Amino acid sequence: MKEILVHYKKSLLIKLYSIMFFIVGILPKKKKVIIFESYLGKQYSCNPRAIYEYLNGQKDKYDFEMVWSIDKRFEKEFKKWSLKYTIRFSLDWLMKMATAKYWITNSRLPVWLPKPKNTIYIQTWHGTPLKKIANDMDEVHMPGTTTEKYKKNFLEEASKWDYLISPNKYSTSIFKSAFQFDKEILEYGYPRNDFLVLKDNEDYKNKIKEKLKIDSGKKVILYAPTWRDNAFYEKGKYKFDLPFSVEELYSEFGKEVVILLRMHYLVSESFNLDNYEHFIKDVSKYDDIRELYMISDILITDYSSVFFDFALLKRPIIFYTFDLVNYRDMLRGFYFDIEKKAPGVLVYTIDQLRIELRKQLSLPELPENYDQFYNEFCYLEDGEATRKIVAKLFGEIS
Repeated sequence: MKEILVHYKKSLLIKLYSIMFFIVGILPKKKKVIIFESYLGKQYSCNPRAIYEYLNGQKDKYDFEMVWSIDKRFEKEFKKWSLKYTIRFSLDWLMKMATAKYWITNSRLPVWLPKPKNTIYIQTWHGTPLKKIANDMDEVHMPGTTTEKYKKNFLEEASKWDYLISPNKYSTSIFKSAFQFDKEILEYGYPRNDFLVLKDNEDYKNKIKEKLKIDSGKKVILYAPTWRDNAFYEKGKYKFDLPFSVEELYSEFGKEVVILLRMHYLVSESFNLDNYEHFIKDVSKYDDIRELYMISDILITDYSSVFFDFALLKRPIIFYTFDLVNYRDMLRGFYFDIEKKAPGVLVYTIDQLRIELRKQLSLPELPENYDQFYNEFCYLEDGEATRKIVAKLFGEIS
């Protein structure tokens, strides 16, 4: 009974917000206001951050009022950046969203949120897809929805987008199908990856290591897996159990490496790493993964799109795909055969992972297909993506 009452109150509140938003949305747009949001308001990161920082550095040309939409639970993280922000779903947020000329985000906004007629919605998205997404998914195993409902809501939200950013030709083709998107796609590369092209130098890397208190003499291993649709606590909060023994890895690699754990933004986990603080660090809440890429000598992942970005650096990637058959054949499905096309070795057991990690630490080696992969997926990443996109969107504004 209590759950039914909570659901009823939530539904009523959403309807009220939607009506209020529609009424306010009739007001004239503030042409110089942009609302930014990254990963549901949880981070100051990704493509929205790259566009924000570019515009902020060009104030003489682009004189915008720029406001971040943030999740109140992460307010402390945003405060340290001295950003102008508004709390998601507050009355102030509703007013700003309804009257801003531009929305720039990298993930979906609530489906109940109507887009005012003269608002321009720029969807940057957040990765090159390996696993099937949106309308291309055969079955949906997420909590609180069905396959039919999930696709309907996703496509309804995607229909509000005016522009969509794509990192390559491959993604453009998938986005058209998966999002049923027939408006303009800006195929210029990802703004967030300009950083990897322009900032890849030893001085910058040393500053990041100092900030994270990483011994300069140790190799850095970034472990960045994706989430599992069917492993969850509740809607929007997903489980993840480390598929290895920290103690065993420490006994073999503890003196020579530091492992950085970077969970997907939908994963809600706290790992007890107190006994291994100089060996393994949970950096899931670190502001931006780009800096973690920069200092990492090796990436370990599974099916996460992080490997498309990391490949820009031309460093070893190990795919720890311990649940490949289940993930590929039951949960999601892939757009290509990862066993044939991955720019790195696939390992399926902890023993295979340890052997491959030892090999790459001793003598780093890229597979023969790495350059082919790079030329297919990373060819647009020239450090100019943000400039090109901003010129396209705001070039005539002074």
